[in-house]
Amino acid sequence: MIGLISATAAGAAARDRLAAAWPDRTRVYEGPVGDAVRRAFAECEQLVCFLATGAVVRIVAPLLADKASDPGVVCVDEGGRFAVSLAGGHGGGANELAREVGEVLGAEPVVTTATDAVDLPGLDTLGLPVEGDVAGVSRALLDGEAVALRAEVAWPLPPLPVTAEGAYTIRLTDRLVEAAEREVVLRPPSLVVGVGASSGVPAEEVLGLVETALREAGLSARSLAELTTVDAKAGEPGIVEAARRLGVPLVTYPARELSGVEVPNPSDAPLAAVGTPSVAEASALLRGGELLVPKRKSERADGTPAMATCAVVRRPGRGRLAVVGLGPGARDLLTPRAKAELRRAAVLVGLDQYVDQIRDLLRPGTRILESGLGAEEERARTAVEEARKGQAVALIGSGDAGVYAMASPALAEASDDIDVVGVPGVTAALAAAAILGAPLGHDHVSISLSDLHTPWEVIERRVRAAAEADLVVTFYNPRSRGRDWQLPKALAILAEHRKPQTPVGVVRNASRPDESSRLTTLGALDPATVDMMTVVTVGNTATREIAGRMVTPRGYRWQTAQEGAE
Repeated sequence: MIGLISATAAGAAARDRLAAAWPDRTRVYEGPVGDAVRRAFAECEQLVCFLATGAVVRIVAPLLADKASDPGVVCVDEGGRFAVSLAGGHGGGANELAREVGEVLGAEPVVTTATDAVDLPGLDTLGLPVEGDVAGVSRALLDGEAVALRAEVAWPLPPLPVTAEGAYTIRLTDRLVEAAEREVVLRPPSLVVGVGASSGVPAEEVLGLVETALREAGLSARSLAELTTVDAKAGEPGIVEAARRLGVPLVTYPARELSGVEVPNPSDAPLAAVGTPSVAEASALLRGGELLVPKRKSERADGTPAMATCAVVRRPGRGRLAVVGLGPGARDLLTPRAKAELRRAAVLVGLDQYVDQIRDLLRPGTRILESGLGAEEERARTAVEEARKGQAVALIGSGDAGVYAMASPALAEASDDIDVVGVPGVTAALAAAAILGAPLGHDHVSISLSDLHTPWEVIERRVRAAAEADLVVTFYNPRSRGRDWQLPKALAILAEHRKPQTPVGVVRNASRPDESSRLTTLGALDPATVDMMTVVTVGNTATREIAGRMVTPRGYRWQTAQEGAE
């Protein structure tokens, strides 16, 4: 929860705007300012104070205890010009909160954290438990000193300016080790513990077994990703409570799936009880990995039979491939999610001209693999290969990456050994439609006229189907120097079913500085004025030009009524 505190009418107005924007995230604190800030500090994860920074500093200073647990504090000035990350920039999330507040209120976020100032990811913001000399290693990164990365477990990290050797070290491991001098230890969630249990097993017995198994194997409980078991035990109170105390999800699987997993220690007891010869080992191994701790039983002080078993598996680090649509070209049509993925990627793969569009958004240390036109399949293979190495990869394309772009070849190469994230983008058809008016107000279709990968016979059949179905048609790749007859042919097919007066919109370089557009008709369009940077949208029989705009009605009733009135 975010506590909101103000002292003046102007501050209250801005406070109320934020509360209206985030009704489920915020709570307004009334009363004397000092008391309100102190109550919010004790009760909330974050605070936004519409007060002078000096006043907030004096109030919260005695309350500060530890940056890992203190709430994040953001101050907004009376004029609503600045959102200042005052305390808890990383641990309390104040830096990101300042940016969010700025977006809502139109204020400039002010972030002074050193790593953010030079666009380096903070070691305590990677989403992984971190131990050791965070300040010292961060300072070494900032100063350009040699910092070595020792990755004992493959895991997708954002770009970091690291080297093979250095006086400082970032160690990525799930081993139970203490950070050395000048070292940071990052804990990836690579460990899975499978649990089998008798009905009524105490949570303390499950917890003791899991913690002992990890400790004796030299493994860190901070790298525990989940507990697993059979579906029949999904509601077992002792297992559920153990997972809650460990702070990890409980994942369950059907007995029939577990019975198909080959394990070293099957048993007749679970087979009779829940229908599978293994629960602990099988549930931990079901999604693959290396069995580090074979099935072991709990030990009870009174000598009675054990009620719990567990097994520990290290799952291989999964690389991450984000397929990112950059939109039609304008920076303000690049989505916030796309920007976040670009900043998260340690490896960027893309067409050279698209890389140039967003190069300034990449973090220092990002490895760029760019190539020219015609290498789409090679780029897709490269991106998947890098993700399989455990890297965080972004594969970029224009518009929406799933529309005539890189998502299809990439997903054709990818298997289920990597995580794939699709990031939608504004397509050329949508950007062009917004410029023209509302040509896509009813059913519509996009067709590429390039026959480099699709036989013309197939393209022609699709154009005919669209013509006969009276769909608005957007043509991608309409005409090039080497392909100058396909567009006239496609227009002729549409003309068999539509009047010469049918509106046609022609947009070149939609949303870019040299954008141009014009509205013409099916009978008057000169294909020679169209090139590969152009999108051609042909209306259906209901599409009209209204006040210089191309409009297709959402339905046909109002159009019929309008024509009757005319």
